[in-house]
Amino acid sequence: MNLAKISGYCDPKFSQVEEIFSHSIKSGHELGASLAVEIEGEKVIDLWGGFCDEARSKSWERDTIVNVFSVSKAITSVCLGRLMERGLIDVNAQVRDYWPEFGSNGKEKITVKDLLCHTAGMFGFKGGIPVNNWKDWRQYTRLLENQSTYCEPGKIQAYHALTFGWLVGELIRRVDGRTVGEYFKDEIASPLNIDFMIGINSDDFKRCADTIMLPQLPSLNQLSFLKFVPDVFLSTIFKNIKIALKTDYTSDAFDSLMFVDRNLVNSDDWRMAEVPAANGHGTAEGLAKFFSILSRDGGLDGVQILEKATIQKMREVQSSGPDMVLFGLPYKFGLGLMINAPITPIGRKRNKHMFGHTGIAGSVAFGDIEKKIGFSFLCNKQHKAIHLYKTSIDLTAALYESLS
Repeated sequence: MNLAKISGYCDPKFSQVEEIFSHSIKSGHELGASLAVEIEGEKVIDLWGGFCDEARSKSWERDTIVNVFSVSKAITSVCLGRLMERGLIDVNAQVRDYWPEFGSNGKEKITVKDLLCHTAGMFGFKGGIPVNNWKDWRQYTRLLENQSTYCEPGKIQAYHALTFGWLVGELIRRVDGRTVGEYFKDEIASPLNIDFMIGINSDDFKRCADTIMLPQLPSLNQLSFLKFVPDVFLSTIFKNIKIALKTDYTSDAFDSLMFVDRNLVNSDDWRMAEVPAANGHGTAEGLAKFFSILSRDGGLDGVQILEKATIQKMREVQSSGPDMVLFGLPYKFGLGLMINAPITPIGRKRNKHMFGHTGIAGSVAFGDIEKKIGFSFLCNKQHKAIHLYKTSIDLTAALYESLS
């Protein structure tokens, strides 16, 4: 059996963080992973190790990229934030002002903010999500144009797990003319040398790690008994979980068709497509740099990702849940950014200075504007719900303990 090795650099001040990272891989809890942290613009941790594939035949290298799933939403949101900053998009305007075909079947009053905050009631495809030809962008946007909402827009928060990318991405395309992937590459990634892409090319396949998915979505099925418990015996949070379990919007947002083929997310079609809610690929180093810049007023080397005022606006809580897709939990969103994400590192100990996003396979990236941190932990083995973010939680706790 091939033995996992750990490579890279860690400032001795954060030796406990390095030990946790190393143990997570050598114990077999993680298959392969990378971790990067910048503090006040200085790279203090850049580690990687383990394997890129289930057979453990390909080692995780410094330039290995991996699908970060919903961490992609933060990047997509920042791209829209640049258009907002330039006066090209008003978050309070109706989506149909920029995308006229969208304004039908109960969607007439949906605002840009509704899309960013997961309150549009468009969290799934009513006829099921197409799982062939992911590169056919119009296939997805046409379905979303024509369908009605699941619920009244603006009334509840219900996480748009996959539809977020086509909804926000089409706004960007309508206003700017470029796709999200093109826009990010031209405006941010290339000028700042950030190794992250939405839609990779075939030349990058050789450095791409496979993601080992569970046969079904991580869930809170162990709490399904709550559906039969009278409300009088439940706290507010368990009442909300009960409502979410009964409504079962989760099954629409995370369509089971996505999980029929566990290898779908490792296919060429998926990797080369632009699915801006779920298929960004990159390195931990690249994402840590991205969030480090945003945590330090938004610019580096003469390139401004966002102005400080825009970052602050995007960090302001716009929706606080309970989220009826994410099991009724009290997720808090700014403009496309997670501000508090229960059972993950983001918002730990009610830290109001954090912002970023998590991914359903366990990857996490965030910034902290108080401590000027850019953090990214990427991995390629999906865990059950209770363990999904265990490694990133442990790493974050050790990091902040070292800074205290």
